[in-house]
Amino acid sequence: MLFTSYSFIAFLAVLLVLYYLVPRRFQAPLLLAASCVFYLFAGPLFLIYIAVTTVTVYFAGLRIGDGLKAQSAYIKEHKADLSPEEKKAYKDSAKRVRTRWLVLALVINLGILAAVKYLNFAISNINGILSLFSSARLDFLSIALPLGISYYTLQSIGYLMDVYRGAYEPERKLWRFALFISFFPQLIQGPISRYSDLSPTLYAEHPFDMNSLLRGLERVLWGFFKKLVIADRIFIAVGEIIGDPAAYRGGFILFGMFLYTVELYADFTGGIDITIGVAQMLGIELRENFNRPYFSTSLKEYWRRWHISMCSWFRDYLFYPVSTSRWMSRFKKWNVSRFGQKVGKRIPVYAASFIVWFSTGLWHGASWNFIFWGLLNWAVLMISEELEPLYDRFRKAVPFSQSFGYKIFMMVRTFCLVAVMNLFDCYALLSDTLSCLGSIFIPSAWQGFSLGVLGLSAADYIVIIAGCALMLLVSILSVKGDVREQIAKKPYAVRFVLYFGLFIIILLMGVYGIGYDSGQFIYNRF
Repeated sequence: MLFTSYSFIAFLAVLLVLYYLVPRRFQAPLLLAASCVFYLFAGPLFLIYIAVTTVTVYFAGLRIGDGLKAQSAYIKEHKADLSPEEKKAYKDSAKRVRTRWLVLALVINLGILAAVKYLNFAISNINGILSLFSSARLDFLSIALPLGISYYTLQSIGYLMDVYRGAYEPERKLWRFALFISFFPQLIQGPISRYSDLSPTLYAEHPFDMNSLLRGLERVLWGFFKKLVIADRIFIAVGEIIGDPAAYRGGFILFGMFLYTVELYADFTGGIDITIGVAQMLGIELRENFNRPYFSTSLKEYWRRWHISMCSWFRDYLFYPVSTSRWMSRFKKWNVSRFGQKVGKRIPVYAASFIVWFSTGLWHGASWNFIFWGLLNWAVLMISEELEPLYDRFRKAVPFSQSFGYKIFMMVRTFCLVAVMNLFDCYALLSDTLSCLGSIFIPSAWQGFSLGVLGLSAADYIVIIAGCALMLLVSILSVKGDVREQIAKKPYAVRFVLYFGLFIIILLMGVYGIGYDSGQFIYNRF
């Protein structure tokens, strides 16, 4: 059930009516039922996957939380009796039990994710190796990828690790935890919520609030505009280019990768706008997932602004645990003893970053394209980190580097760098990506370049340019605060014209598919 489909609009309308009619204590259970219905549209079998994740993480969380509570009570009770050695031995023993529960839940849920998302990728690579020695082949498995499994798996693991660290006590009611995992607006493409952030409003009772309803609807409309008017229109041209790597080379690739970068932003942020808007209509707060990423002046800054919930997840639950682990500490000592303090301290950090970016690429998709994309990000970030002292000297020596014009140059440079790396999202084969990227620098590959053969009319290009200009204007205005807040201060007539006009633009200029269901959101496949 896509966000931009008639079926979802009908589903949401019925839910909103019921949500504010039922007694408030039943609102959260109703949301759980609605989330199950939403998931059923993707396939009844998929409910088994999310149910297994919910149950295993729930019970592991209880065991870990109860273990922490029992440890605290025991130490408090025997404070006078235990020697420091006995206290440490008891803590170590209790921690080993909690760690076993954590590892068991991680193995089960990461194992499920690996089986449905990466097993055929592994088989493909094994077959490639086997082909060098014999004609033997392994058969591929027919396993459908459950809706949102990459998102709810990370969300559940984050919850479990927070409980393990003692950040908060585990949720003791299974149905409430199930709602946290399956809350339907964020199932498709995030954001990846933290339990401590989402739970206060997710389980609260919400009286009907016309202001929240309208504010949420405004956000949904903006998301529909970005998705249907801009992203899906651009996809016509991008789909034409990437659909035939042999025919579209040179200038088409250069034009296409910039188009795709705009499409990706409009598509993904549009989907997040709809997600946050729907939640707000229900009185529930979700964290923001973007902060004007194309205003970034470096790749490092870009990844602080793009897909914020994913980046913070990999930082908090992978980078920090890996970089502070015992084996990494031993690795650091080994490097320091051989290469000295200056170099030895850096290598473990870069090794932990390598693991993070390899995992980030693999999380996006079971393809060498995505792995290469992740490692390319890692390489650029690490090189930039090493060159930072040189950048500092340059900034001090060249006054122009502090100017607004130079800042614009850095933004454009970062956008171009992101566009080049985004090309690795597009093609199925890494060889096609590298070949097409290389064709940009071959003059003969530019022969026959024409925007008119990509399926878009002059009017389409005008709509895209106007839509991008509007997105840019909104981003600039949002520097001063929420644009909806700024619009809310305008007279009613102005507000009505703005939002009704946006609604009409979506109706008249939206790109619709069969049955008025738009194309898949790009990040659905991740």
